[in-house]
Amino acid sequence: VAALVALSFSGAIGLTFLMLGCALEYYGVYWPLFVLIFYFICPIPHFIAKRVSDDSDAASSACRELAYFFTTGIVVSAFGFPIILARVEAIKWGACGLVLAGNAVIFLTILGFFLVFGRGDDFSWEQW
Repeated sequence: VAALVALSFSGAIGLTFLMLGCALEYYGVYWPLFVLIFYFICPIPHFIAKRVSDDSDAASSACRELAYFFTTGIVVSAFGFPIILARVEAIKWGACGLVLAGNAVIFLTILGFFLVFGRGDDFSWEQW
């Protein structure tokens, strides 16, 4: 239960950084909210690879490696998107920094979720 509370708290902190990068009056542009799309699609390759690959004993499989590749591409895109927005002056660099901080916290929260609840024991995310 403590792990679930810690993950919820860190997710709230990450979303707070994202909202601050959008909603502060000095920044006032909501373009960085498109990063939420990356948050939602980030775990999808892992879910697909988990369903497709049936050999959980193998050290490596092509399906799992492809899922890692797509997930890495999604995460890198999520970090690159606010930098590109700041570079073309659609958002300010301060908002970019807040969004990047939020990205780091959210993606570490997603990683922590899979590390804590992905062990396949009695208390796992697969039961939900």
